[in-house]
Amino acid sequence: MGELSGLKVLITGGSSGIGKATAKELVQKGAVVCITGRDKQKLDQVAGEINAIPIHLDVTKYNAIAVKVLDAFHSMSGIDVLVNNAGIGEFSKLEDIKVAQFERVFSTNVYGLTMLTQEVAKFFKTQQHGTIINIGSTAATNGFSSGSVYCASKFALRGLTACWRQELRKDNIRVMLINPSEVTTAFNIKTRKEREEEEKKLTPREVSHAIISAIKMDKRGFVPELNIWATNPF
Repeated sequence: MGELSGLKVLITGGSSGIGKATAKELVQKGAVVCITGRDKQKLDQVAGEINAIPIHLDVTKYNAIAVKVLDAFHSMSGIDVLVNNAGIGEFSKLEDIKVAQFERVFSTNVYGLTMLTQEVAKFFKTQQHGTIINIGSTAATNGFSSGSVYCASKFALRGLTACWRQELRKDNIRVMLINPSEVTTAFNIKTRKEREEEEKKLTPREVSHAIISAIKMDKRGFVPELNIWATNPF
């Protein structure tokens, strides 16, 4: 079990992809894990499979966030780590962008994420320790054609991470950003069906490994930002 045994972890977007892989591995290593998701049926099924605690939450329902975080806190008898993994993307060339696309993507990737972190940070400040891991993207470091809306949200998250890092260090709270390149998940797939693994692209396991390695570092230090690339994507 090691140093993860008994650790209390809240993971948003935990019913598939990176969130599910991370939750599964943490539970196997002895952590207590709450996962959130918008699809209650899928969330409950996955939570049962991996022995996690389901918290039904859509982070765009801002008024529900405080109650749901409190549910997670009571369900685990505390929170030590928050993994902000829930995220969506929309992609359009400049001439086709609609304001509604920004509103939809930012409501999950920026606004809801911030409001949820705000609630968790209250507990972290009170206990004077905690770890926040924001799942960004290499799109937080570089743009690409048709990526305006999605990249803008991830650049925003990178800025938020930097600000929170400065604010919260004095309370012994670590704030990290992990930026994966393309991962074979259900991301941006309307049916939410997981994509088949591809030899030259990352899988959720590599990202889970990075997240858990960051959590396991002795609490006196932390990795501010970590980019994860496929070795040979060409």
